[in-house]
Amino acid sequence: MADHVNQSGAKGAATSTIQPNDNNVNQINFNDSSSSAEDADFGALLKDFEQASASSINIGDVVSGKVIKVSDRGVIIDIGFKSEGIVPKEEFSDADGSITVSSGDVVDVMVKQFENMDGYVELSRADAIRLQVWDVIEKAYTDGQTVKGRVVERIKGGLRVDLGGVSGFLPGSQVDVRPVRNLDALKGREMDLRILKVNKKRSNIVLSRKVVLEEEASKKKDHTLELLDDDVIVTGQVKNITDYGVFVDLGGIDGLLHITDISWGRLQKPSDVFKVGDSIQVKVLKFDRDKGRVSLGFKQLLPDPWDTVYERYHKGDTVRGQVASVTDYGAFIELEEGVEGLVHVSEMSWSKRIKHPSKIVAPGTDVEAVVLEVDQSQRRISLGMKQVLPNPWDSVTERYAIGTKVTGRVRNLTEFGAFVEIEDGIDGLVHVSDMSWTKRIKHPSEALKKGQQVEAVITNIDVNNRRLSLSIKDLEPNAWDRFFQVHKPGDVVVGKITRFASFGAFVELEGGIEGLCHVSELSDQRVDKPESVVNIGQEIQFKILKLDESQKKIGLSARAVGRENDPEDVSNYINNETMTSLGELTNFLGDPEEKES
Repeated sequence: MADHVNQSGAKGAATSTIQPNDNNVNQINFNDSSSSAEDADFGALLKDFEQASASSINIGDVVSGKVIKVSDRGVIIDIGFKSEGIVPKEEFSDADGSITVSSGDVVDVMVKQFENMDGYVELSRADAIRLQVWDVIEKAYTDGQTVKGRVVERIKGGLRVDLGGVSGFLPGSQVDVRPVRNLDALKGREMDLRILKVNKKRSNIVLSRKVVLEEEASKKKDHTLELLDDDVIVTGQVKNITDYGVFVDLGGIDGLLHITDISWGRLQKPSDVFKVGDSIQVKVLKFDRDKGRVSLGFKQLLPDPWDTVYERYHKGDTVRGQVASVTDYGAFIELEEGVEGLVHVSEMSWSKRIKHPSKIVAPGTDVEAVVLEVDQSQRRISLGMKQVLPNPWDSVTERYAIGTKVTGRVRNLTEFGAFVEIEDGIDGLVHVSDMSWTKRIKHPSEALKKGQQVEAVITNIDVNNRRLSLSIKDLEPNAWDRFFQVHKPGDVVVGKITRFASFGAFVELEGGIEGLCHVSELSDQRVDKPESVVNIGQEIQFKILKLDESQKKIGLSARAVGRENDPEDVSNYINNETMTSLGELTNFLGDPEEKES
C-alpha cells in the first residue's frame, strides 16, 4: 500500500510519495515543483517531510536505506527518517567476523523500534531478509518451484537446512532416491530442494531433495532413451562399483559395465581401474529398450590385441612374461595386456617330476618361455619353459653307452617293471624279466621298493622314443651259461623239489637254475601224480638227461641215478619230448602254481 502526502509552501508546492517496492520496501520520492529555491519555506518543508516520514514508517516495515558508516556500536543506516537507524554489526558479518558492507551500500532492513536511548532507530538486517525469504518460500511452494538450501546440521529424523535465513526440515527419507547412510557427510552442502509443506505461523517448512532428483532423472532418462542404441559411444559417470562390474549413470538410466568388458587383460577387481564419480566413455554393447537394460563395454573402444597376435608371436620365439595364475594343469603367462599363453605342467621341466605347477612358479613372477603354438581363432598360445634349457635326452648317448653300469633311484613300480631315475630327466626301465637270472618274479615289488637305490646295466638306448632299457641281472654272470659250461648229460646233481605240474616236478638246482623231472622219470614204477612220490622241499639226486642251452632247458631223471650210461633211458626221455622251459610251461599252462595238486 502506498501513502501519498501533499504539502504546500508559501511560494510553491512539493509532493512526496511513499510507495512499496517489490520487496515490501517503502521508498520515498521527492518532486520539487517550486520554480525558485529561494522562495521555498525550508523550515516548513522539513517539518512536513519529518511528519510524513513518521507517519509512513511503522514498526515491522522493511525499508531500504543507505549505509552511512560502520561504528563500534553498529552499522549506521539512513532510512529517510528524522533519526538514523542502527543495525548490530554481527548481522553484517561473515563467518570470519569481517563486515560485509561499506559506506554508500544500499540495503534492506526491518524497523524494530523507533528512537532508542541513543537516539537511533533500531533496525534488523536479519529480520528483513527472513521476511523476504518467507515471501519467496511461499511463492515457491505455491508455484511448485525449486529453492536452494545449505545443510546446517543433522537433527533427529533428518537434516536442518538454511534457506537464506529461514530454517527448513529435510527428512532423511527425502534426502536422496536411495537411502543415505551417513547424513553427517552432507553438512555444509548446498542442494536444490522442493517445498512439501509450509506453515509460516509455526515457522515449519518441510523439504525434499528426492523429488527434485526424481524429476531430473526422469527428464534425463527420456533424453537418454532417445539417444541410446547398440554400438553407440556414450559418456557416463561411475555410480557404483561391485566385484563383478561397474554401474554407469548414462543420464537417468544405468548401464552395467561387466568386469570382463573393462580390459582385454586380466583384471582382479574393477576398483583397480575406476572409482565412484569418474566420468568415462563407454560403448553400448546391447540395449534392451523394453526392459531398460544396457550392457556396456570399455575395452571395446581399444583394439583387440589378438587381432594382430600373429604379427608379434611365432613358433620358436623366446618370450618373457609374468605369471598371471596357476592351475592344476599349468600356469598362464601374461605376455602383454590381453594376451596370455599357457605353460602346461608337462612343459615346465625336462627333469623334475612336478606334482603341481605351484612348485615351480607363483603368480607375479617373471618367466622366460618358448612359443610352441599360436592359435588366433581359439585365442590360445602354447608355451614351454623347459625348451629354454637343453634337453638332456639330446646328449644322452654322449654320457652313456650300452653296457654302462649306472646307479639310480627306483621312481615308480608298474606291473611290467620298475622305472629307475639315473639323472634328472632320464629314466630307465628294468623289465621284470631283467631283474634276476634265476628267481621267478611275478611283480617288481618282490625284488625292489620305491625310492630304493639300485645298480643296473644299460642294455639299450632309444633317443627318438626317449627310452632307456636297464638290467639288474646283467650285473652278474649268466647263471645258465655257467651251468651249461660245467655240466653235461649224465652228470648227477642234487636238486630240491620246488613245485608240481601234472606232467612232472620242477627242481631247483645250484645257483637257482631250474630243471624239469618228468613224471615218468621220478620212479621205475608208474606214477600218476608226482606228489605221490616226492614232496615240496625234498632234496634228492637227479641225473641230467639233456641240456638245451639255446632253449635254456634241463631234463632230469631221478630213476636214472645209479644207472651209468643207460642209452635206453636217455633215448626214451628224448622221444617223449617232455622237456620244456619255465617260460613255455607258463604260457601253455598258465600259472604253474595254480596247477599244483
